[in-house]
Amino acid sequence: MCKQLINFLMLTALILFMCAGTATAVDFEANTPAVTRLKQNMQQRHSQLAPFYDSGAVGLTRDGLVALRDANAVPLSSRQSVNSLVTAENQDRNALYREIALANNHPEWEEDIRLTFAQRWTASARSGWWYQQGNGSWQKK
Repeated sequence: MCKQLINFLMLTALILFMCAGTATAVDFEANTPAVTRLKQNMQQRHSQLAPFYDSGAVGLTRDGLVALRDANAVPLSSRQSVNSLVTAENQDRNALYREIALANNHPEWEEDIRLTFAQRWTASARSGWWYQQGNGSWQKK
């Protein structure tokens, strides 16, 4: 049921993009040097974040970012490192959404792009990872 809802929301977001102002659809795969660099940074960082997604310490937020969801799941000696990873990931995610909007010549689409990516991140999350629902509560996938 949840997967059907996510698919419906993604389809709805796509339709809204296509109808908003012009008949132009968002190119989520925009490939500018900035987008490529951001994706590479995020891909390299993912291997460092994956154990924290797996443990439930870090979760996917409803606005397309990541958050330290359960600090107690991270040893005290590692918390600063995890916080730095989360901060760097969020900086790159924010920049990615902005760069994709700019590559589409529609900076005003940034928020919609962010929400669509939030849905995509949740849909592609592994079983056992945590994500934030629309009302802000956390759900284990």
